[in-house]
Amino acid sequence: MAEQFLISIVDDDQAVRDSLKRLMRSFGYRIAAFPSAADFLTSPRLAETACLIADIQMPGMTGVDLHRHLVGAGRDIPTILITAYFDDAIRTSALNDGVVCFLGKPFDEDDLMLCVRKALAGKPSADKP
Repeated sequence: MAEQFLISIVDDDQAVRDSLKRLMRSFGYRIAAFPSAADFLTSPRLAETACLIADIQMPGMTGVDLHRHLVGAGRDIPTILITAYFDDAIRTSALNDGVVCFLGKPFDEDDLMLCVRKALAGKPSADKP
């Protein structure tokens, strides 16, 4: 069941955060949303995040840097990167670094949901022993 999984959204654009929160909730996920990577990294919700959706272009730490920071800290959080500034070199690098999906804005909600399902595929279910 989707509701056991927490999806964290990190995007400096309030409208994008709100839109993604509504979409993910409509599919039954619990949501935490943050305006910056720093806010996410200092949140108590970090430890329970099952999937991260992060924007690439943000002030301070970018989405790519956030993913690399998490990997370097030993946190295996499946990450989906989204961007309005699509760049093939950044995409290739991010995917090689283990990012689950890389989507250009605007993206189709079905594509995002496929990415979320892929990100959560290996996560243990809370209702299984």
